[in-house]
Amino acid sequence: MQKCIASAVLALSATTAFAAPADADAVEKAKQAAQSWLTLVDSSQYAATWEQAAQPFKSAVTKSDWEKAAGAVRTPVGKMEQRVLASAAYTENLPGAPAGQYVVIQYKTQFSKKPAAVETVTPMKGADGVWRVTGYFLN
Repeated sequence: MQKCIASAVLALSATTAFAAPADADAVEKAKQAAQSWLTLVDSSQYAATWEQAAQPFKSAVTKSDWEKAAGAVRTPVGKMEQRVLASAAYTENLPGAPAGQYVVIQYKTQFSKKPAAVETVTPMKGADGVWRVTGYFLN
């Protein structure tokens, strides 16, 4: 009985070992996409963020509406002063979203007028293999 348990644990460990590098690669690529996108947000280039966003993002909001909404959210908090990665989690299922590859990234961010904020950025892997942001929330 113990031998079966040990074999099952080894099999599970081997499966996890093979899955982890793929997830780690996805997380790294998603973090790069998020950082690039956030650089545009930080410089108020909201139209460019819409252009670089994932298709579901673009389907959910027009460019004009996104520019207005992003400005309404970001202008009151002031200039971004510091952003620190808090977490990044790979998933293939998000509530209300189609099945796919996503990374939910949270940053602890300090703005000039809001010293303690949490930004959640969710990139997704497109059919072309490119990671693009499909969600952004500022709390």
